[in-house]
Amino acid sequence: MINFNTNPKKYQHWTLEIKGQIASLILNVSEEGGLYKGYKLKLNSYDLGVDIELNDAIQRLRFEYPQVSVVVITSSKDKVFCSGANIKMLGLLSHAQKVNFCKFTNETRNSIEDSTRFSGQTYIAAINGAAAGGGYELALASDYILLVDDGSSAISLPEVPMLAVLPGTGGLTRIVDKRNVRRDHADFFCTIAEGLRGNRAEQWKLIDELVPRSKFSETVEKRAMEISEKSNKPASLKGIDLTDLTREFNDNSITYENILITLDRKTGVVNLTIKGPSGDLPMDPESIAILGDKYWPLALARDLDDAIIHLSFNELELGTWVFRSVGDIDSVADVDDILIKHKNHWLINEIIQYLKRVLKRLDLASRSLVTLVEPGSCFAGTLLELVFAADRSYMLDGTLQDSNDSPAVLRTTKMNFGNLPMCNDLTRLQTRFLNQPEEVKKIHDHRGKDIPALEAFESGMVTFIPDDIDWEEEVRIAIEERTSFSPDALTGMEASLRFAGPETLETKIFGRLSAWQNWIFQRPNAAGENGALKLYGTGKLAYYNKERV
Repeated sequence: MINFNTNPKKYQHWTLEIKGQIASLILNVSEEGGLYKGYKLKLNSYDLGVDIELNDAIQRLRFEYPQVSVVVITSSKDKVFCSGANIKMLGLLSHAQKVNFCKFTNETRNSIEDSTRFSGQTYIAAINGAAAGGGYELALASDYILLVDDGSSAISLPEVPMLAVLPGTGGLTRIVDKRNVRRDHADFFCTIAEGLRGNRAEQWKLIDELVPRSKFSETVEKRAMEISEKSNKPASLKGIDLTDLTREFNDNSITYENILITLDRKTGVVNLTIKGPSGDLPMDPESIAILGDKYWPLALARDLDDAIIHLSFNELELGTWVFRSVGDIDSVADVDDILIKHKNHWLINEIIQYLKRVLKRLDLASRSLVTLVEPGSCFAGTLLELVFAADRSYMLDGTLQDSNDSPAVLRTTKMNFGNLPMCNDLTRLQTRFLNQPEEVKKIHDHRGKDIPALEAFESGMVTFIPDDIDWEEEVRIAIEERTSFSPDALTGMEASLRFAGPETLETKIFGRLSAWQNWIFQRPNAAGENGALKLYGTGKLAYYNKERV
């Protein structure tokens, strides 16, 4: 089992240093520290384990070091920044492991850009040696790139000429969409294995600044200080600790503090029950900071984030996730009101941003999502997004026979109208009612009111509303039918349907690049016995079937 729960004391590959408002993330990959057997992580190449640590560090910078305004990513190795994803590792992994690796790496890179945009932590890449493939793609996630000018250090995206695959962590998209590199320049750059160095790399906008080695450290420090001085982040901000998650794993269940998960391996279904907040709720940022990572929305975000990643990597055959919630709907709405009221406070902002990223990760999960709204549920505001994120939702109309529970209701809050956007920069309601703003307005006009099943159905908030006679049978048939379909077909269908509307950098990376990477990784030209990934490093030339399909 892959464990995604880590902290800086456990890091093997990264060092996090904090000096006032400037942080440094220093890459020094342990060659023997690979997550799997059969390869060494030479030349600062990376595998999933390296990215697990990077993802953790990015989160900690936002919550534990809110005073930081600049993060410098660099390497401690001489003349090597990062040589990208380890090719031996890619050649050994199963198809599912390769694609999941690329997806997680993409999400981590996106978190860097999200941190710059929404947390005021600007990332600088100080490329002090060769940066190839995923190493250069890591730099592309930064806002400013410095390259050492020493006659040998180069940047490259060598996947096409060397490996018969694509830059798998957003490289193609970022060089043209983010850095505005000309298409013909990008085409040349992506087809030469040795890459570019010196003035041409700077002239073509593949980097921002070329610096002699003798002045490199000095210039990096100077640029970091210049950016930091423009920041309005107070140096006096004090963060909160992110403690290790509390989780209990059994053969057919996983228990978090805020989520109960049961695994039905026979049917391929995961049942996730979200627990609403309980007890007295803090009303102001100072009280919330005292609770720290035990404050319900932050604790839930951390639990759900870990659960999504764990299930995605470690439970490949459980393809249908069914969400329920239990708790007091008023308490969920009250928490949302507190978050919205204090959203300009740094900690509250970070909690909202984290909830947003976790829900995006759920959107991107290659799993069928079903949400069931039953009596006793608490789908309000933030938790209501689980209804809107579902591929299909069912809400019980009334109550079950012989039950004293009140009928289920839904309730929108301000969180549903712009605070938790999808990758397409639209809310889930706007995506559901694409180019139908009047339908979103109708729901907005009932914000804060309890919406029973029939009204929820007529307003388009849920898919179906069976009564107590049909509830169990209709839900059972729907889930059994879903699990009978091809998982490959479902993955393609769901990803295509979930992201209606405008394209963004993120939707391009996930909706387009990940799908093509998924396909290319299976082609014999890359993954066959005579393919480039299999023969890399052997001295043998790959055999390519030249048919275009």
